[in-house]
Amino acid sequence: MRFAIIRFPGTWSDRDTHHVLHTVLGQQADILWHRETDLSAYDAVVLPGGFSYGDFLRCGAIARFSPVMEEVVRVAKKGVPVIGICNGFQVLCESGLLPGALMRNDSLQFRCEWTHLRREGGNTPWASKLSTGDVIRVPISHGEGNYFADVETRERLEDDGRVIFRYCDGSGLVTPESNPNGSVGNIAGIINAKGNVLGMMPHPERAGETLTGGTDGNILWQSVIESSLTMVV
Repeated sequence: MRFAIIRFPGTWSDRDTHHVLHTVLGQQADILWHRETDLSAYDAVVLPGGFSYGDFLRCGAIARFSPVMEEVVRVAKKGVPVIGICNGFQVLCESGLLPGALMRNDSLQFRCEWTHLRREGGNTPWASKLSTGDVIRVPISHGEGNYFADVETRERLEDDGRVIFRYCDGSGLVTPESNPNGSVGNIAGIINAKGNVLGMMPHPERAGETLTGGTDGNILWQSVIESSLTMVV
């Protein structure tokens, strides 16, 4: 499978993502500058974490206008798997591919820590190897990861099974104490209506090797890889 990893000015998780996809999982992965306008050769697109354009105006607000984003929107609408991680999630919301917004953490502090995530929601190639209720351990690293959506939008997300990950404790209980940033409904990740676009604040690329604390993040990459093979067959 061939992954396009998009680098904006200020992106810093692109090399971590490339290391996990290429070195750990043996996939073809290219880091592309944000001025790229053709993603037709790629099977999946990754918008990594970081501080695109220094988070000026709002997180992801300027990156949304980078030349590559028109192409990201185009391939996403065709059904190509797209994942936005941390700042990438913020860019997806700014671009309109996902609803809602990411605000300052309720603590007003930058939070860098391991979190537990409970698998929820409907079908998505990004979590096909996880069953409802499964718990994985993936770290966060953000100052503006507090997911917010109005009541109508949130109800639609819940009713349509588009909330894929919630912050929980190690046993899978969704509690206020397990919510690291104040996100409404403990929401950590959502998908679009088709299920091919996933936005999440936790960093699966930081949970790719035992040396760095765990390998649960690889489940997401393995899910989309296996889903791609199934579609080819």
